[in-house]
Amino acid sequence: MKPEDLQKLTTREMPFGKYAGRLIADLPGPYLAWFARQGFPNGEIGRLLALMHEVDHNGLNALLEPLRESSRGDE
Repeated sequence: MKPEDLQKLTTREMPFGKYAGRLIADLPGPYLAWFARQGFPNGEIGRLLALMHEVDHNGLNALLEPLRESSRGDE
């Protein structure tokens, strides 16, 4: 994991599928778990989905709140 990947979870949108256009940080846990079972895509999007799955699975979503706030402040 790269340190900036946590920030990307709060700014990068899902590029495909049922939740296309939704922020990766806002993807539902069951959807992330499905990827964990089926296999994450290659590349950056797969790395970010795997990271978000770990965050969600371990109940660490609150760690993303300060990053969300800083992202909103940049707009």
